Amino acid sequence: MLARRIVPCLDVKDGRTVKGVHFVDLVDAGDPVELAAAYAASGADEVVFLDITATTDKRATVVDLAARVGRVLDVPFTIGGGIRTVDDARAVLQAGADKVAVNSAALARPAVLGEIADALGRQAVMLAVDAARRDPADPAAGWTVRSHGGRRETGRDAVAWAAEGAALGAGEILLTSIDGDGTRAGYDLALLRAARAVSVPLIASGGAGTAAHVADALEVADAALLASILHDGTLTVPDLKAAVAARGLPVRPC
Repeated sequence: MLARRIVPCLDVKDGRTVKGVHFVDLVDAGDPVELAAAYAASGADEVVFLDITATTDKRATVVDLAARVGRVLDVPFTIGGGIRTVDDARAVLQAGADKVAVNSAALARPAVLGEIADALGRQAVMLAVDAARRDPADPAAGWTVRSHGGRRETGRDAVAWAAEGAALGAGEILLTSIDGDGTRAGYDLALLRAARAVSVPLIASGGAGTAAHVADALEVADAALLASILHDGTLTVPDLKAAVAARGLPVRPC
């Protein structure tokens, strides 16, 4: 059985780590390179950076981020934000990243997932899916995909889109619950279970508040993405790995 992964996530805006609730009300959480290095030193398995800076020259922004991170990090890391083409992805990987995360660009043109996978390897492609419940009171109603930082409804079914993305070439699915994001109320386990049939590793995101929440998610998913509870020191990577191991799930030692 493959080890479950603990993956800190840093949303980066104008060179700083930020965190909010439901993708809004962002507050500063520190320098992304320093935070990532500290998480790696404490036992994080990977780190994900999602650059949400509003700029027309997005490729230069994410390439610079990849280069700065690559100089200090000794664990795999993923860069997302403005990856629209094979050339965008290649530039970020050449700067030092191990994977790229693609979100809105894949919704606009799904074929880009296969193009990047064919050119650079499936293992380098992560599809980020931001999912919101159709009816918060009724999990059976399912989830839809939102784009542009959760602001735009796409009409796509989130679980079906995750499966399609895997079929097109994504090597991993990063599945974020917009409803849970930043709330610390727990991951959307119903969403994770619905998407568990995807043919590639599944990363749970959105809602972690306790170590038990992370262990719950890793009963279903292959990895858990975390932000707020790490950024503010509520829990540490060793705390989380101890809780996951206590469930009998395999984790890499810190």
